[in-house]
Amino acid sequence: MKKEELIRLRDVYRQTLLRDCLPFWLKYGWDRDDGGIITSLDRDGTVVDSDKGVWQQGRFAWTLGYAYNTIEKNPTWLAAMESTLAFIGRSCIDQDGRMFFQVTRQGAPIRKRRYCFSEAFAAMAYGEHCKATGNEESARMARRLYKVYREHIAYPPKNYATRPVKSLGPFMIQINLCQQLRESIALDVATDDIDHCIEEIRRYFVKDDFKCCMELVGLNGEILDHFDSRLLNPGHTIEGSWFIMAEGHKRNRADYIELGLRMLDYAWSRGWDEEFGGIIYYRDVYNKPIAEYWSDEKFWWPQNEALIATLFAWLVTGKEQYAEMYRKVHEYTYHLFPDREGMDWFGYFSRDGRRVTDLKGNMYKGCFHMPRQQMVCLELVDEALHGLKI
Repeated sequence: MKKEELIRLRDVYRQTLLRDCLPFWLKYGWDRDDGGIITSLDRDGTVVDSDKGVWQQGRFAWTLGYAYNTIEKNPTWLAAMESTLAFIGRSCIDQDGRMFFQVTRQGAPIRKRRYCFSEAFAAMAYGEHCKATGNEESARMARRLYKVYREHIAYPPKNYATRPVKSLGPFMIQINLCQQLRESIALDVATDDIDHCIEEIRRYFVKDDFKCCMELVGLNGEILDHFDSRLLNPGHTIEGSWFIMAEGHKRNRADYIELGLRMLDYAWSRGWDEEFGGIIYYRDVYNKPIAEYWSDEKFWWPQNEALIATLFAWLVTGKEQYAEMYRKVHEYTYHLFPDREGMDWFGYFSRDGRRVTDLKGNMYKGCFHMPRQQMVCLELVDEALHGLKI
């Protein structure tokens, strides 16, 4: 990748972040009356459903805080972040210290889920606020919520006695959560916990004989021959791959870089659609039919993660194969997902590229994967332009 190409990419990412993504969500999503963000928005920003996903509150606050700390000290970003953190503290934490999954616009609880990703994203956001402002109460909240997350992922899943399993998601999220809190609040257990999670993934989920990384495995890493436990989620594997590559880069761990590259290669070979382009949502480890009717659709976030991972892989190896993979996913993503007559991106397309909904957001799509991709890719491009070798 030449200097001119990297400069062009830097401009694309900055413009997408600063003129398209963040302005859309701040204008239409940020709830200036009740705090937090509403993510269920139509193409033009009209609110379709005012309920608030608690994941998305933490994700939005983290995104704004990370932008404030790495892009520019924009007071509007900080104000929206603090509004969202106030909403989280006031309305999203139950009496037992766990967080809700869904609340009303004003903050009355609707649903509380077994898993603990609400806590993970809120902890990241509080950490970023501490980094931005020096607020020690935010640091305390980040540590408390991380402790809740750390303890909760050891709980057995539903139907544990009948079919005990391990899930990739909690380990993958914990790696990035620890990386963020290590930088923002100097979390003392971060590196040890990262090493534990990477070892779990390496030992139990990465299957070299099948050239894949599983989503669910038995307690000893065995593949269980059922719909949900045969699933491969290439986007998740790709996301985890760049978390692990980033850790290898930071600590000069060649074994972590190699593991991340292997995960990326496996997920790409399983997930990249050679006919239509893009990362397919689900695959079956044995290539059997999949129960979910939407399994071959193209969601926005796996493409975002593939952009980061392939660019990172090129930077750590210098291999042209990763530059070509990056160009493929960049061309596909920036051709298909942006709304050329409006702002921000659509999220859901059929396998052959037909848009299946005009929604810009819902309980799962908000202001996170796309702006994070812009910011991380900006950092990687800047490192390349400055001649730093990763």
